[in-house]
Amino acid sequence: MQPDDLTITAGGFDVTGWTDVRVTRGIERLPSDFNIGMTELYAGEFDQLILPPGVACEVRLGQDPVVTGYIDHYVPSISAGNHSIHVNGRSKCSDLIDCAAEWPSGQISSQTVLGIAQRLAAVYGVSVTTDVVDLPVLPQANLMLGESAFDIIDRMARFSAVLAYDLADGSLFLGRAGTRQAASGFVEGENVQQAYIDFSADQIYSDYKAYIQSVDTYTDLGQGGNQIHTVKDLNCKRHRALVIISEGGGLGNEVAIKRAEWEAARRFGRSRVVRLTTDSWRDSSGALWEPNTLVPVRLPRLKFSAESLLISSVTFLKNAYSGTTAELTLMPPEAFLPQPINLTPLYGEFLQGGQ
Repeated sequence: MQPDDLTITAGGFDVTGWTDVRVTRGIERLPSDFNIGMTELYAGEFDQLILPPGVACEVRLGQDPVVTGYIDHYVPSISAGNHSIHVNGRSKCSDLIDCAAEWPSGQISSQTVLGIAQRLAAVYGVSVTTDVVDLPVLPQANLMLGESAFDIIDRMARFSAVLAYDLADGSLFLGRAGTRQAASGFVEGENVQQAYIDFSADQIYSDYKAYIQSVDTYTDLGQGGNQIHTVKDLNCKRHRALVIISEGGGLGNEVAIKRAEWEAARRFGRSRVVRLTTDSWRDSSGALWEPNTLVPVRLPRLKFSAESLLISSVTFLKNAYSGTTAELTLMPPEAFLPQPINLTPLYGEFLQGGQ
């Protein structure tokens, strides 16, 4: 098996020979997905080929799994002198996006995000892991009818300051911005075919002012109304103020402070976005480019050099026009800090008012 060949295993059969390949993975997208195609080289070649929608599958690049999930669409087509097929699908975590959250009684209490995610995901045959050891025990929360399983998981993940994304084996992973360094990076003149950087200033501010409450301040309970915390960003060279109403924020100043710090760090991180195309799916050690991995980037003509950018997403591509390439989006690690939220705003506001 060549390292640049894609194989899909479904129904007990391995299918290779795909000439049009797109596989996308990332830490800000769920689920991972693929779209592949091939053209019949001789009459009858596809007669025994069946890849029915809904069947479980594993997609590998070389020997490395990249997506484990289900086929969503099988699309055969014909034209004058041509017979081709296209197949697309998503990882197991697609069911967490598509399907309803199932939880007896509809009320969650005294659980970490890991316990909650494992219980919600188990219904759909998805396992959940984490490498974070200090996950908080979440306060009581109620599920709303119509919410998907991932709606709940995402909300709890933000409260717990973790990212939720899928791995190559189809499982869900709860983690923070990665610290693992790839064996190599991207250097203009060596492995970068094209690149551009979006340097922006329109979404950063000099002052981030976080208010705890917007309307119901509960001043009648003895507090002095809206509390405020300000974070300054020296990267903004002129006065630009942003007022943030901290989500529900009732558990004192802590949520407001975290929200303002998050807003400043995340906006600065996203003001420097690198997008590039490289000529290989793999780093110098032969490992596939992996989301949530740090890489150095050197682009002299763009006057840019960074020792550690985080891979946000990677798309593996192969076709007759551009050959084998990978498109990557990279940002500073602080761009991926999860947004702090308050899960119990009303209860928290009364607590604060009574202090």
